[in-house]
Amino acid sequence: MASSVGPEDRVAEARPRLMTRPLLLRFVTVVGSSASFFLLLSVVPVYAQSAPGGGSDKAGLVTGALMLATVAGELMAPWLAARCGYRVMLGAGLLLLGAPALALTVSRSLACIVTVCLVRGLGFAFTLVAGGALTASLIPPERRGEGLALIGVMAGVPSLVCLPLGAWLALHTGYGPVCWAAALIALVSLAAVPGLPGREAASGPPLGIFAGARSGALGRPTAVFAVTAVGAGIVVTFLPLAVAPGNSGVVAAALFIHPAAATASRWFAGRRADRRGAAGLMVPGLVASAAGILVVALTGVPVAVVVGAAVFGVGFGIAQSATITLMYSRVPASGYGTVSALWNVAYDAGMGIGAVGFGTVAGLTGYPWAFVLTAFLMLTALVPARWDLTAARRQRAVGREDQAVAEEGQR
Repeated sequence: MASSVGPEDRVAEARPRLMTRPLLLRFVTVVGSSASFFLLLSVVPVYAQSAPGGGSDKAGLVTGALMLATVAGELMAPWLAARCGYRVMLGAGLLLLGAPALALTVSRSLACIVTVCLVRGLGFAFTLVAGGALTASLIPPERRGEGLALIGVMAGVPSLVCLPLGAWLALHTGYGPVCWAAALIALVSLAAVPGLPGREAASGPPLGIFAGARSGALGRPTAVFAVTAVGAGIVVTFLPLAVAPGNSGVVAAALFIHPAAATASRWFAGRRADRRGAAGLMVPGLVASAAGILVVALTGVPVAVVVGAAVFGVGFGIAQSATITLMYSRVPASGYGTVSALWNVAYDAGMGIGAVGFGTVAGLTGYPWAFVLTAFLMLTALVPARWDLTAARRQRAVGREDQAVAEEGQR
C-alpha cells in the first residue's frame, strides 16, 4: 500500500522541534526584561526633568548614563558569562533591572536617578548578552533563523506596547505605579530562570569580544548591522523634527509602520535563512534600508515619508535576521556570548552614533540633504557585505569539494 505522506510532509517531519519547555521559559524572560526596560525608558528622563533642580540637561544625563552602562555591560558580559554561566548572568540581569526601579519611589535626587539608570543599564545588558547566548543554545541549528526571529518578535512587541504605555501611566497614575510595575515585571520573570540551562551552555574555550570583532567572519556582519542601525537611530530621533508640524499624523503612522515592517520582515527573513542560507540576505537588507532612508528625504511629501519608513523597516528587519543568524552559525557554543555582545553593541552604538552625527550634519545641510547623505553613507557597507558573501560562497565551494573527495575515497 502506497504511503500517504507526501514529500512536503516528510520535509516537515525531518525538521527538528523548535518549541521546547526551556525556550518557552526563555520567552518569559525576554518579555519580562523588554517590558521592564521600555516601561521606564521615556518616563525616567521626564521624572528627572521635573525633579527639584531638574532641566533638559538632566533628562539627557540620565538617558546617557543608561545607554553608557548598557554598552559597558555588553562589553564585559561575555567575560563574566564564561565564569558564571549564562543562567546566572541572566538572573543577575533581571535582578539589576528590576530591583533598582523601586529606589525611584523613595528618592528624586539626581544622584539616585543616575545611579538607578547605571545599574539598570548593566542589568539590561546582561539580559541581552546572556539571554541571547542562551537562546542560540536552545534553538536547533536547522531552525536558527526562524527561532531567532521569533525571539525578536517576543522582544519587539513589549517595546512597542510599553514605551507609550509607560508615558501614559505616568501621566494618569503618577511615577510610583510605573516604577513598581517595571520592577515587578522583571522580578517575577526571575521564576523562569531555574528552568534554563546553566554553565553547560558556556562550556568550551571562550572567544574574546575584541578577537571576535577583528575576525572577518564576525566583524563583517557586525559592521553591516551597525550601519543599518545608524539609520534606525536617525528615523526614531529625527523624523518628528524633520516633518512639518502640521503632519503629526504622518509621523505617527511612519513610526508605527517602521517597527511593524521590521518585525514582519525579520520573521520571513529568518525562515528564508534556514532554507537557503543567510549570507545572501545582507546585501538586499542593506540596499532596502538605504533606499528607505532616501525616500524619507522627501520630508514634504507625506506618502513618501510613510513609504520610506516602511521600506527602511523591511530592510532593517532583514539585516537584523541575516547578521545575527550568520554570526551564531560561525562560532561554537562557547562563542555565543561574544556574538550576542557584538551584535547588541553594534545596535546600540549604531543608533547612538547615527543620532549624534545626523544632528550635526542636519544643522549644516537641512534635514532632506542629511537623509540623502545618510543613504549614500549606508551604501558604503556594501563593501564588507559583498566581501562576506564572496567568502561564504568560497567556503561552501571548498566544503563541496572536500565532501566529493571524501565520497570518492569511500568507493
